[in-house]
Amino acid sequence: MAVGALSVPMVALYFVYSGPPPQWNVLTRSLLTLVIMAVLTAFGVALARLLPRDDTGRRTLVGQLAIVSLLTYVAVILFATSLEAGTPLAFPDRGMDPTTDGPLAAAMALAHGPIAHLWIAMFFLGLARAARQFTTAAPPMVPRWTLRGAVVVGVINLLAVPSLYFGMDATHFYAINGWGADALVGLITLVWVGFIGLGIHRARKHRTRTLT
Repeated sequence: MAVGALSVPMVALYFVYSGPPPQWNVLTRSLLTLVIMAVLTAFGVALARLLPRDDTGRRTLVGQLAIVSLLTYVAVILFATSLEAGTPLAFPDRGMDPTTDGPLAAAMALAHGPIAHLWIAMFFLGLARAARQFTTAAPPMVPRWTLRGAVVVGVINLLAVPSLYFGMDATHFYAINGWGADALVGLITLVWVGFIGLGIHRARKHRTRTLT
């Protein structure tokens, strides 16, 4: 749940100021993003150990796709964060909004938006497909409600990918950097990753009690 808990203040910092935010605001939300991505990396490594394997002992193709997509998503967000934090670091006295102003804003919006949406959607959908083998277990290692939610959140992210065509007016819901297609979808995504982790943790505790 650390990812979900940290994502709430991180996203909230984007809405504190109606105009260009001060440097501390941008750097603080960038720092929170770095911590979230570090936790996601550890989560991905741990999750890889839980995914089912085929008869040869190899992880299934969709399982590998899910893990690679998650780690690629982390790399994309780190790249976008470096672009975002780079604006106030390079121009500390110009009062620029890194999400809309400067030469790095468009690249940051593309990475943080459609690219990230597509890869995290592949993670959610790949995870749901790979973990289906657990659903026959009693109790399952991955709860069914987390898998159903993963499919829903994956589809939501896919629906946000075409925001690429709707400009960079952050006040518009479906703009590439808009409060809906970018901020809201991003928040839902990270919160649900937290719920997946919570669901797996509770399922493992229940499984341990059942076996003992």
